Amino acid sequence: MPVVDVKHDLETRTLTITAEFAAPIERVWQIYADPRQLEKVWGPPTYPATVVEHDLTPGGRVHYFMTGPEGEKFAGYWKVTAVDEPRSFSFEDGFADLDFTPNPEMPVSMNVYTFTEHDGRTRATYVASYETAEG
Repeated sequence: MPVVDVKHDLETRTLTITAEFAAPIERVWQIYADPRQLEKVWGPPTYPATVVEHDLTPGGRVHYFMTGPEGEKFAGYWKVTAVDEPRSFSFEDGFADLDFTPNPEMPVSMNVYTFTEHDGRTRATYVASYETAEG
């Protein structure tokens, strides 16, 4: 991802990442709307993602797991809260067990992804908010 800025704000418990893509908004939207494309960008390169459920609609869920270098699996979920295709979507992102039951002992982040046209490119702003600084 062509990241141009990263801001951590412990006071508001937010992480904001800004990226710019040399592509129209509709193309960037497809990265998140298509589970096979999402797998290519979600998570660190050494822990590739596998999306097993993908419903990018309000109230929908995205279930995925990441596979570590030793074959271990780590599951997570998105609970989609809002969608304004192709401009933005919001979701809760949390950890889960391998049957995708949320793990209440792990932090959940609230996320807002926004895409805007900027000088013929797409600017993506990713904001994650947490209940606590420890989260």
